[in-house]
Amino acid sequence: MTPSRPGADTRTPDHEAAIASAPYLRPRRVNRSRGHLRPRILQLLATGGTGGAQESYTELLLHLDREKYEVAALSLSRGSAVQRLRRLGIEVDVIDETDDVAAVRALASYLRLREIDVVHAHMYRAEVVGTRAAIAAGAPVVMATVHSSRQRSPEDVAALAALTPSMDRLIVPSESIAAKIRREGRGSAPYTVIPNGVDLARFAAPAPPCTLRDEYAIPCTDILVGVVARLEPEKGHRYLIEAIPVVIAKAPRGPTPNGVWLAIIGEGSMEADLRAQARALPSPARDRIIFTGRRDDISAITADLDIAVLPSLREAQGISILEAMARRKPVVASAVGGVPEVVTDGVDGLLVPPESPAALAEALGRLVASPALREELGEAGFETVARRFSIDAMVRRVEELYDEELLRSGAGAPLQTARAGESPAGPREPASPPGRAALEIPPV
Repeated sequence: MTPSRPGADTRTPDHEAAIASAPYLRPRRVNRSRGHLRPRILQLLATGGTGGAQESYTELLLHLDREKYEVAALSLSRGSAVQRLRRLGIEVDVIDETDDVAAVRALASYLRLREIDVVHAHMYRAEVVGTRAAIAAGAPVVMATVHSSRQRSPEDVAALAALTPSMDRLIVPSESIAAKIRREGRGSAPYTVIPNGVDLARFAAPAPPCTLRDEYAIPCTDILVGVVARLEPEKGHRYLIEAIPVVIAKAPRGPTPNGVWLAIIGEGSMEADLRAQARALPSPARDRIIFTGRRDDISAITADLDIAVLPSLREAQGISILEAMARRKPVVASAVGGVPEVVTDGVDGLLVPPESPAALAEALGRLVASPALREELGEAGFETVARRFSIDAMVRRVEELYDEELLRSGAGAPLQTARAGESPAGPREPASPPGRAALEIPPV
């Protein structure tokens, strides 16, 4: 399918019609008791660490309609994402079993005890453990969001392909990931493309104070380029570090020279190697690359950037560039995976080939040299996010899928049917736990 672009035909794809008319094939089992009127949705997370999947999971939890669904959260490991959700007032259970058999047994018991109607798995291990447990417990609906563009081992791919017929629906954030699941032998599964969404209200508010420039003595007149990403090989930081001396050397020299700085925000296995690479650069480049480690004030940092960059070698969609666009920041990103489905080169951002320091240097150099181009692309990027990638649109579409699959399974009816005789609910206003605006999503 041709990726949806601004102005393109966005009608429901043909495979959605086939899904809607398909019979429910798995054995029916309705867990709901008489006192259990609202469908019970379990958001199952594979790992409680940091990353784009955890960010998407967090936003979904924060925005699901609690008047319509009973929502539970469970992670198959502890970590910073779990801690953050708890600080936001979200109750998160943890099954910290490294053995899959034990984890399946514990989760199946949890599903039966809680009378869960929908198991929605996020990330590989949650798909494997969650689907097996759902089958054992007789949960009516099993869904999964495929967040990652990672190329898995043949054994992992085979395990997912074998379990996929027991899943009622897959959600993918881009056509690129849809193509990936087809290559992995999961193409017969019903799937729906739902792009990740950004909470525009969070980014429309004035940014909380950011101390980054003060912390690292970056002059306010200098250009700050930033990358928010896990420090892992697939994120391509090494090519950006190789490019930055060229950008600094070619920066315009005017009456008030503007220096160029690079902020690398995040943590990961490549940190020592990347720091060593940066130290080996000639001056002044080696003195203008800062490593911040993991930060919880991502919204504030993004607001402080002049240019956001994502030099990935593969990417499901690129949540960090969506957040930068929501802050009206110009973006430079590799044309990989789902990124070209978000950014139109030269319209709302600049796209470059992966693994190309020269292309990164040229694109960043154009933006460093032109405040007008930075403003133009920043405004266009915001319009793209507002039109196509809002969190409200994402959550609304996910909720529609819950309703479709619950009805197909026979496990549930629309809320107005379950609440027959009650007065209709007013306009939806999902409750957000207090204080969430002050707590930021970890680097992805």
